[in-house]
Amino acid sequence: MELAQAGILASSLASRIVSAASLATAGGAACGSVLAGLPSVAKTAAAVIGGAVTVGAVPVALGAIGFTGAGIAAGSIAAKMMSAAAIANGGGVAAGSLVATLQSVGAAGLSLSSKVIVGSVGSALATVVL
Repeated sequence: MELAQAGILASSLASRIVSAASLATAGGAACGSVLAGLPSVAKTAAAVIGGAVTVGAVPVALGAIGFTGAGIAAGSIAAKMMSAAAIANGGGVAAGSLVATLQSVGAAGLSLSSKVIVGSVGSALATVVL
């Protein structure tokens, strides 16, 4: 519920930023970035929201493809990935492999260092896209 509300808030803010940015022009031509001409506070807000939404979306996305806290969900994309990894490794999933890492994140969540990295990437993408 909270993630949905955060998504709606982020969407609303992004819509307002895009609307305000569409009014910003330089010499009659639209600026290269949607955020061009907006105050740095709006750019900072977009970066913070982008980072927070990205960090919140990772566990949700992993759960949706089958990497859950209770293990890998039967019949899911995660189960197919695990099967392929086990076949490739002679019957077991190698420690440190992509499947093992995604299962760890799905079960325990992101570590602090992973949250920082994922949040930084989300912030960077939000400022580039907007």
